Amino acid sequence: MACSGSRAVRFQSDMELPQSKAASATESTSSSSRSWKHGKAQHQQQHDPRKWRQPGTGTIKDRVLSRAFSEELESLMNAGNHLFFDPRGQLIHLWSKIFLAACLVSLFVDPLFLYLTGIRQNMCIEFKYSLALTLSMIRSILDVFYVVHILFRFRTAFIAPSSRVFGRGELVIQPCKIARRYLTRSFWFDLITALPLPQFVIWIVTPSLNESATGNRKNILRFSIIFQYLPRLFQIFPLSRQIVMATGVMTETAWAGAAYNLVLYMLASHVLGALWYLFSVQRQETCWREACHVRGPPCQTHFFDCKTVSSNRTIWNELSNIANLCTPSNGFYPFGIYAEALDSRLTSSSFTQKYFYCFWWGLKNLSCLGQNLSTSLFIGEITFAIVIGVLGLVLFGLLIGNMQSYLQATMVRLEEWRTKRTDMERWMNHRQIPQPLKQCVRRFHQYKWVATRGVDEEALLEDLPMDIRREIKRHLCLDLVRRVRARLTHRHWARPARAARVHGPR
Repeated sequence: MACSGSRAVRFQSDMELPQSKAASATESTSSSSRSWKHGKAQHQQQHDPRKWRQPGTGTIKDRVLSRAFSEELESLMNAGNHLFFDPRGQLIHLWSKIFLAACLVSLFVDPLFLYLTGIRQNMCIEFKYSLALTLSMIRSILDVFYVVHILFRFRTAFIAPSSRVFGRGELVIQPCKIARRYLTRSFWFDLITALPLPQFVIWIVTPSLNESATGNRKNILRFSIIFQYLPRLFQIFPLSRQIVMATGVMTETAWAGAAYNLVLYMLASHVLGALWYLFSVQRQETCWREACHVRGPPCQTHFFDCKTVSSNRTIWNELSNIANLCTPSNGFYPFGIYAEALDSRLTSSSFTQKYFYCFWWGLKNLSCLGQNLSTSLFIGEITFAIVIGVLGLVLFGLLIGNMQSYLQATMVRLEEWRTKRTDMERWMNHRQIPQPLKQCVRRFHQYKWVATRGVDEEALLEDLPMDIRREIKRHLCLDLVRRVRARLTHRHWARPARAARVHGPR
């Protein structure tokens, strides 16, 4: 596959900067060999830090970008009819954060599809089409973000792996190579996450099924939701890693990191509560089918679908004793951890009641690591309880760890100041410093804490480059220089006027 007109842009490495500066200095020296005096003045002018910034050169950000990229990078990224994005640029970084937020919202929306099935009082399972329409509209809006993400990936350049040995590497902006690399790596995974599977199953697949397949409609919908939920869940991890690689941290503040882990903890509670409700409906339907086989021929399994309307079902509903058999207190069928949902009639409640009760159930059992769960002998139910315990242990540990990091980050400077003050008090007592001098030292430490809040400004400035440090000092001292200049000007004009008032006209 040939790529016509393809080019690659090489980043300028930080290791190559001293060499380029030395080469430019050598060229300037050789070109000024005609006049030693003129060459010396020109060399000093080029290396004078006070004249490094020429008028009209732009901001510090523009100068940093000019060091990192070559002169033709910006023109090549927008050359022709193709628009490409720098993988380490601000636009891709902003889109990664927006897409991560959309992914988290999508992970909260998808489990709501599990609440579409409910149970009526006449022992049949109904489908909430009004709720399905609302969720389908919200899900379609979120699917647009996944499609846009795929388009961004086709227009995002990449750094050639073979050029990362020295420097920052070559930025490949060839359309065919970008597409080939994306198609052979994560395109199909992103395509699966972008497909509108729940909408397709609800509005196209389910209505086309015949009456004999009504029992499989719910299973098809549940499988499609769970099948696509796992890829969408796994997609946030490489996306988070991409943000960390671009900025060095996932969140710029400790409280944001703690909030992010709290959102994941709430998401796990939300998902576990939705799965618990789904399994409760399935367990009640399974009990009905077991009782139907026990009762004999008058009972038919398609009677449990609320769409089935016939005289036989009406007669069966009036004479049936299944409602009394399929209760947790009867002992006919082991409900295990799902008995709570049946005792509280959760499966026949409104959507709001279902959601909040299931969310509370998931949060409660996730926090206590599933210790209050009394399971039956079903392998699937035991596995679900094990997942709750392990997931609660991991997420609770991450949440507590990030909360502790946040509290330490907010209190670390105050604790350092208290430690220094305690050490100073011990030293002054050991050296028998006079009391007035102690008060002076205490007032100085108190004033320094109020003024700087424990931040060492000199150490912060020493870590910055010379040009940025000079700009910061210029910004901090500019107002002081203006006030001194204004005061000198005022004195210059006030002195003759004062002399004229004292001595009078001559």
